[in-house]
Amino acid sequence: MNPKVSTSWVPPEASTVAREVDSLIVFIANASAILFVAVTLVSLYYLWKYRRKSEKPTFTSSISHNSRLEIIWTLIPTVLVIMIFFWGFSSYMDMRVIPANSMQIKITGKKWFWAFDYPNGTNSVNELVVPVGKPIKALISSTDVIHSFYVPAFRIKMDAVPNRYTTISFTPTQEGSFDIFCAEYCGTSHSGMIGKVHVKTEAEYRKWLEEAESGGKMAPEEFGAKLYVSKACATCHSIDGSANTGPTWKGIFGKKHKMADGSEVLVDENYIRQSILEPNAKVVAGYQPVMPTYQGLLKDKQIDALIEFIKTLK
Repeated sequence: MNPKVSTSWVPPEASTVAREVDSLIVFIANASAILFVAVTLVSLYYLWKYRRKSEKPTFTSSISHNSRLEIIWTLIPTVLVIMIFFWGFSSYMDMRVIPANSMQIKITGKKWFWAFDYPNGTNSVNELVVPVGKPIKALISSTDVIHSFYVPAFRIKMDAVPNRYTTISFTPTQEGSFDIFCAEYCGTSHSGMIGKVHVKTEAEYRKWLEEAESGGKMAPEEFGAKLYVSKACATCHSIDGSANTGPTWKGIFGKKHKMADGSEVLVDENYIRQSILEPNAKVVAGYQPVMPTYQGLLKDKQIDALIEFIKTLK
């Protein structure tokens, strides 16, 4: 099911807090516009009323103050500020107070992708899958620099900080796919640190968990092709021979790679496995050692599937 298309200048509202956040923003924008127009019109009126009408100088009366006017221009902004504070505080608490029946998903920011760990041990990269209507507790951290987990359609944003956890709560209200961005500049590939939230029915979510863990009934190379995309390998490694951040996978199996230290390494099962788990142990000449480790993100069966997929890329 496609998400509801927004009819205004904001993304679709796809979480329980989105409508409340939008209502507050619209109220502030409208109140600011009304006050701006009112102040401008009053200023123009007095400019016209007290314009110079003759060559003879005229002087205004010696008014020191006006109590009624001073009370009005003090009371109106005070009421507006108090109203906005409690309105915003209510939305803030909705995001920060974790419901008792929520499902925890650990979100980890790394240069430059998002990793998601689910309660049953399944994990995914750049693709967060959640059931519709289920409260989610996002436990967020980073392994390197500060990132910021941002889902515009849910109206949530939370920093991912190294060596500490931050939390935020949300409940998706409609099925579909929604963008994930990093909202904190984190390095050269910051703009490519994007992903998707896929909101599914409970049954579809259970099926996805099963397939993500073992590939279901898929052949190993087919499962590897799926992992190539879902684990963000495609971000840095092409399969058509084109240059990218990392070496292409096309036709590499069985060939020799020249390393940055001048040695040569045969691209076989052991080399690929080591490159996935210890990417900086052997760096191909001409490339920077920027690949993060997938230790803990890929299980043995998933690594085997990726190796089988690479073997098919002639």
